Amino acid sequence: MNINEVAKLTELSPRQIREYEKLGLLQTIQRTDSGYRVFSDIQLQRLKFIKHARDVGFSLAQIEALLALQDNKQRSNAQVKALTRNHIDELSDKIQRLQSMKATLQGWHDSCLGDGSPTCSILEGLQDGVQNGSVTKHACRTERSY
Repeated sequence: MNINEVAKLTELSPRQIREYEKLGLLQTIQRTDSGYRVFSDIQLQRLKFIKHARDVGFSLAQIEALLALQDNKQRSNAQVKALTRNHIDELSDKIQRLQSMKATLQGWHDSCLGDGSPTCSILEGLQDGVQNGSVTKHACRTERSY
């Protein structure tokens, strides 16, 4: 298979595939006499593995570790589980930060009177930050369609 065929089957772009090759996530890819990559079924499966791992948010470093574990027939599933637990913890922290950001933005948005005055609680919130977790009520200019 060539890189375009593999890209379609894996839902990765040729650029991503070349990058994964450059990073050493793929074993040596054979080339034709004219220099085109020729992928094996094993490499196709490895790219699908990488795609699925990226889809659930694993970093490239984590994927490299997962691939090393996959390649090691003496691996311990406890290692894979620990790596995954760490990733879940990172995702949980990120979700908490995102929820906090949303709450802050929602507070600024909710405090906006939208009465057309130049005072804007959203801009003031961005300027000052949230003080003690509270958002003060200020007027906020609204966008108008013409």
